[in-house]
Amino acid sequence: MDTPVSNAEERQEYYAKIRSHGCAPLWENLEYLVTPEPVITSVPNLWDYSELRDDLLHSANLITAAEAERRVLMLENPALEGNCSITESLFAGLQLIMPGEVAIAHRHTPAALRFIIEGSGGYTSVNGEKTFMEPGDFIITPSWTWHDHGNEGTEPVVWMDGLDLPLVRHIGAVFLERYPDEQFPAGPPPGDSLNRYGSNMRPVGEVPDNLNSPIFSYPYAKSRETLENLRKSSDWDPYHGLKLEYIDPTSGGPAMSTISTFLQLLPKGFKTEKYQTTENNVFSIIEGSGRTIVGEGDDEQIIEWQERDIIVVPCWYPHRLEADEDAVIFSFSDKVVQTKLGLWRERRGNA
Repeated sequence: MDTPVSNAEERQEYYAKIRSHGCAPLWENLEYLVTPEPVITSVPNLWDYSELRDDLLHSANLITAAEAERRVLMLENPALEGNCSITESLFAGLQLIMPGEVAIAHRHTPAALRFIIEGSGGYTSVNGEKTFMEPGDFIITPSWTWHDHGNEGTEPVVWMDGLDLPLVRHIGAVFLERYPDEQFPAGPPPGDSLNRYGSNMRPVGEVPDNLNSPIFSYPYAKSRETLENLRKSSDWDPYHGLKLEYIDPTSGGPAMSTISTFLQLLPKGFKTEKYQTTENNVFSIIEGSGRTIVGEGDDEQIIEWQERDIIVVPCWYPHRLEADEDAVIFSFSDKVVQTKLGLWRERRGNA
């Protein structure tokens, strides 16, 4: 079949005509839409907690928890300024609760996690069940569950919020509802969900009714002990060290339906090999110091980190980690969504 031949002027007239009908030529956009490898906007970045802490505490002098509803400093990716996101699919921020404050009850369709950075005496209440916070704890707020926060201690409490908000917003399924009272009515006693489901058992006759773990809180003390026990009997993965995923004990699947969550141990002097993945990763340093080397060749970037720092490594960026001392790292990503859609990939080394 002969190939049609037309001059540039005729094509531009044609394109203008079809645009007026709400159409555009795929053949002029194919290389933009379908690329040999991922092309994304977000970039690797470090948020130095020692620099941010004063800014975060100062916010308490400017706005109350009641005024703000959620007193959060969003961690915006430098390449996504104004988008309220740390990557194209994930939101992250640092939330502050001062002693005696309450952040009012509401619920929303985006799912959220809390990873505690500093302070004791704070709590999250999920559908009336209070979960008290200690540094290193991982807490879930599933989609459309009532939740409020408070601080019954004597010191500021700070945690990292992680949400699937950009993804849900892109789909268009964002809903928010505020509870008529400041706090949701008290429900089960604190720790009830962990007591019911946290020992690889569940009450007879109960069947999970959603896609998230029924456990709201994963205490760091218990998770850290697991890492320490496993280091004595496990082989070190050359790309991850010793890395565990938080799971739903009733199904064995990820703890959250749209966000994957992990805890990772790198022994002193350990250097991982180069790794790439399509998931967008946000790392929070719990213990230790070291560096993340992102990119390769002339584009290589060395990110030095220490306790409480937060790092983002977006989709498909080659990266490796080095630990100057024993390092424990919490991370979350969009892997579970990509896996469900059959999109998740990894590349180990130069394979």
